[in-house]
Amino acid sequence: MMEYRGQRRRRHWCVALPFLLLLYFGQHVLAQIRYTIPEEAKEGSNVGNVAKDLGLDVTTLSERQFRIVSGSEDALFQVNQNNGGLYVLRKIDREELCDGSLTCTVNLKIVVENPLEIHYVEVEITDVNDHSPVFSESEQSLEIAEFTAPGEEFQLYTARDPDHGQNSVRYYKLSQSNYFQLEMRDNGDDNKMPFLKLRSGLDREQQSKHHLILTAIDGGNPPRSGNMNITIAVLDNNDNKPVFDKDAYSVIIPENIAVNSLVLRVNATDLDEGLNGEVVYSFLKGLKRKVYDTFDLDKDTGAVTIKGNVDFEDTEVYRADITASDKGQPPKTTNCKVVIKIADVNDNKPEIDVTSLSNVVPENSKPGTVIFLISVSDKDSAENGKVRCSLSDGLPFELKPSFKDNMYSLVTKSALDREQKSSYEITITATDAGQPQLSTVKSLTVEISDVNDNYPEFSHNPLELYLRENNAPGASIFSVSANDKDLNENSAVTYQIVRGNGTQNDMTSFLNINSDNGHIHALKSFDFEAVKTFQFQVVATDSGTPPLSSNVTVKVYILDQNDNAPVILYPKSANGSAEGIEEIPRNVNSGHLVAKVRAYDADVGYNGWLLFSVQEVTDHTLFGLDRYTGQIRTLRSFTETDEPQHRLAILVKDNGNVSLSATATIIVKSVEPKEAFAAADVKNSVIDKEDSSVTFYLIITLGSVSVLFLISIIVLIAMQCSKSTDYSSKYLQDTNYDGTLCHSIQYRSGDKRYMLVGPRMSIGSTIVPGSNGNTLVVPNRGRRSSGEVSDCGDL
Repeated sequence: MMEYRGQRRRRHWCVALPFLLLLYFGQHVLAQIRYTIPEEAKEGSNVGNVAKDLGLDVTTLSERQFRIVSGSEDALFQVNQNNGGLYVLRKIDREELCDGSLTCTVNLKIVVENPLEIHYVEVEITDVNDHSPVFSESEQSLEIAEFTAPGEEFQLYTARDPDHGQNSVRYYKLSQSNYFQLEMRDNGDDNKMPFLKLRSGLDREQQSKHHLILTAIDGGNPPRSGNMNITIAVLDNNDNKPVFDKDAYSVIIPENIAVNSLVLRVNATDLDEGLNGEVVYSFLKGLKRKVYDTFDLDKDTGAVTIKGNVDFEDTEVYRADITASDKGQPPKTTNCKVVIKIADVNDNKPEIDVTSLSNVVPENSKPGTVIFLISVSDKDSAENGKVRCSLSDGLPFELKPSFKDNMYSLVTKSALDREQKSSYEITITATDAGQPQLSTVKSLTVEISDVNDNYPEFSHNPLELYLRENNAPGASIFSVSANDKDLNENSAVTYQIVRGNGTQNDMTSFLNINSDNGHIHALKSFDFEAVKTFQFQVVATDSGTPPLSSNVTVKVYILDQNDNAPVILYPKSANGSAEGIEEIPRNVNSGHLVAKVRAYDADVGYNGWLLFSVQEVTDHTLFGLDRYTGQIRTLRSFTETDEPQHRLAILVKDNGNVSLSATATIIVKSVEPKEAFAAADVKNSVIDKEDSSVTFYLIITLGSVSVLFLISIIVLIAMQCSKSTDYSSKYLQDTNYDGTLCHSIQYRSGDKRYMLVGPRMSIGSTIVPGSNGNTLVVPNRGRRSSGEVSDCGDL
């Protein structure tokens, strides 16, 4: 084995690097190297180290999937991913692989990945003298007339040697004879044709048969040989031989010619008469088997017709020798040459071969990124074998030609977006230049993989939440949801609340959010009377790398509930009870104002709308109560029979779903006019003090409300300037006092304005179905830019 390797290195082993061209198609390199190896090399024989000759790092070959991607299932070679060596996978028979070819090469396409590289390796298979010359027949019989003149020549069967070049048949040798000698002629195929030449006259009576041995010898080292026995029968005279019209016949036929079609007709004539002048035709023995399989010769007419399939891609030229023989005894023969050339017809479609690492491409791939390597071929020749490759229209891909003919790279042409299109069906069409044109179509699928390039999106921004006060701590109050157009972890969204600075107005410390589903929980119960509105921000973040996030503002409006009972302002409460004494003259007329019950409810709207009713009275005919204002007036004049003192129990209740109430007691004493005047002076002074005290508290209350009102106006103006009208909300508060305090709050959401009303409602207001009982829809007259405050009149 070592001797063979040394010999191979001395004689054949060479690494030819004819070119190394760099082509930038997404960082892949194309190169071609050449090795030479003799046929019959044993399995496992080393051809060469491809990795070393290409300058590849041997340690990365396995990781980069160093492999051969071309060739049939009966592969002749294989590469070693451990050392980069190219070795013989199975025994190679050059004659089987390249029968009749001057050169025998095997082209290999080797690919390594990450980055993608494709290299072409050409292995030349050199001939070894492993075949001996073989004659088509083991014996040839000749019949020669006894009076044949010396110098006459007779063609002998040729020997064939499957080996090539020097190892094929080089010369012939004839056994010793006094009557015959061997002559050699060139047949035009670099082969020698043996002829038997008569040296001296024959005498049938002395020797009727001659036995010779023809030996064919090749040029190998050592040479091989083959023998054929020649038997010569000496016959009586036939003095004329057939003569062909031409020494050589040549014709061109298309490869798609039909069976039984006439190719040509040979013709030979013989000047003799009778059987000696009748000519028959036959193919000379010893021709290539394909000649006999493809053509048929009519022995009587000399017509050559098609017998089998003619394929230009298989054989371009057929050469044959036709013998014309007469029927004399002995017969005379003449040979002529026939050359049949096959014209190529466009009968082969182009073939498309695709090499790819993966059909999945990231959507952020830059233009010019290589996806597939495409090679096209056509077995036809000339124009019929020229192939043009095209791509279907409207795709973000293009074909770029390589430095090598019929090689292309499919690369990205423009930016990709998986969210718009997640996969592409690519149709590649290869069309030759023949007439008619033939095409091959190959479909490829390219999948676009996701990249985290989309932010989570909320359906609206800001979001509005209307929450009733006194909510249960820990209960879910709201849910936010953001959608991410990406896939898998790139679309998995988590949520968190943007925490404030911890100030008194910061409500985020009382909120918690489920990071997985966006459900928001309140950790405390909110009080409308303490906080009417606040806002916070929620951040939605995806799980991509790097993560992307977006914010949404949640505006919270606290809705009032009837959780405050009315508070009696007059008569002034003492020791937990509200009781007052009123003295009036007995001579007052009907309709006289006796007293006015004043009350206040901290709730708003219907919850703060107070109604007055008489719960208990000593005389129903004497006093009447205005249910809205709380004024107590006389219904008639006093009579002598009326009691001097009357007790009235007044019930004050709000209009909530579950009403809350308070009770005030008024004791009315009827006195004589003089006493009444004196008591009135005292009472007026007391009332003046009480009124001045009440007025003082009212001034403080109204001042505070005014300040809050101004602040609200400023905030609303700022919000109006920074937000669109559709998302702005108006939220105003005002408190008027006229015996009974009430509230009226208006706000806007979208195109509607809402109002939480007190005792009096604006004319034309309507209650929204399904809304809170104290919420009205206010007609949008003039669509005022700021919230309106409804006045609350006397109750």
